[in-house]
Amino acid sequence: MSHEYFMKIAIEEAKKSFLLDEVPVGAVIVKDNKIIAKGHNARETLKNALAHAEIIAIDEACRSLGGWRLLDCTMYVTLEPCPMCAGALVNARIKTLVFGAKDYRSGACGSIYNIANDERLNHRIEVIGGILEDECRVLMQYFFRRKRT
Repeated sequence: MSHEYFMKIAIEEAKKSFLLDEVPVGAVIVKDNKIIAKGHNARETLKNALAHAEIIAIDEACRSLGGWRLLDCTMYVTLEPCPMCAGALVNARIKTLVFGAKDYRSGACGSIYNIANDERLNHRIEVIGGILEDECRVLMQYFFRRKRT
């Protein structure tokens, strides 16, 4: 299965956030071509600063695999991870990160910071950006345009 296939599922997760009036970010974790976890942004719903799509998906994947090391796993996420989420990806030992839209305000996987590939850390992540970027960006832009009106 392709990066586009799994990113479309992450976009469906992001749409769940959108329907909850949350910033529309969705994440999917894949191991051996099988989805082992999903997450969507739920900070407002859960009243929890940690409830980013990536953190929710990492938590579910750890429970699914029975451990904290997500070796040989790929995360698909609609928006480039923030510093907190990039740090969590490194700590979880995610092998590959595939994201849709860049985040020029707080992106930590190449746009502003590069936590995913910081040589001072004990793990580095293969990063592939721009997969279904237009779809991911348009959903985000529509959400914020709607919030402003």
